[in-house]
This record gives sequence, C-alpha cells and structure tokens, in this order.
Amino acid sequence: MIKPIITDIQQLRQPSTTASRADLTLAIDLKDTLTAHQDHCVGMAANMIGVQKRAIIAQLGPLPVVMFNPILTKKSRPYQTKEGCLSLTGQRTATRYRQITVQFFNEHWQRQHLTLTDFAAEIVQHELDHCNGVII
Repeated sequence: MIKPIITDIQQLRQPSTTASRADLTLAIDLKDTLTAHQDHCVGMAANMIGVQKRAIIAQLGPLPVVMFNPILTKKSRPYQTKEGCLSLTGQRTATRYRQITVQFFNEHWQRQHLTLTDFAAEIVQHELDHCNGVII
C-alpha cells in the first residue's frame, strides 16, 4: 500500500528498532511507496513511511532491493556530495563512501551481503542514516 511520506524532523530523528520476520510485509509498502515516487526518489527507509523499523529499499538497477536490518560492514574512499531527500526540502552536504559492503536480510529473511559502488552505495548510505535517526 502507498503510504504518506513523513516530514516531521523529530519523528525522523528517532533511531529505528530491529526488524523481525513479522515485519516482512513492510516490503510491500516500501515497494509501493517508492514506485509512487519513482520520478524523484531512488530509495527510502521505513521511518519515512511512519514505521520505526530497520528496513530500507533502494533502486539498484531495474529492480528495487529491500533490506531488513542493514549493517554497513566495509567502507572506503570517502567523498563529499549533495543529496536531496523525499522527507526534506532542498539539498544538503553529506560525507559518503564510494565503495561499501552491506549485510542484511532480504524479503525471504535470508542473510545477504552486497558490495556497492558510487551512486548505489550513496543511496544505501543515505537510507542507513535514516535508520539511525541521522538527518542529512
């Protein structure tokens, strides 16, 4: 189901709690809401749709990837960039890493590892910030 986007900064600053198998249906809401905003959005975290769980979605190529309890396990080659956010107006400067490795559970609650570079890595780092209550 398409969910409204949260813009309340105080709500977005709350760190998310660990997701469980009981939260797997959240993937549907994340996919539906990302699709509804696909012309100007490439990723989102569950707290952006009002759910304080560690779950994100990122458009990594033709298909969106849902990640439950994502953890950044490696990062290299820092750089400065400007990012926008569906929950905020304008752009802000952020430090990101050109290459990251992220560990997570997929939609079937299988443990996965992905190594991402450049823009794909930036998307996931932005959404991980949301999970941690960090506002760019």
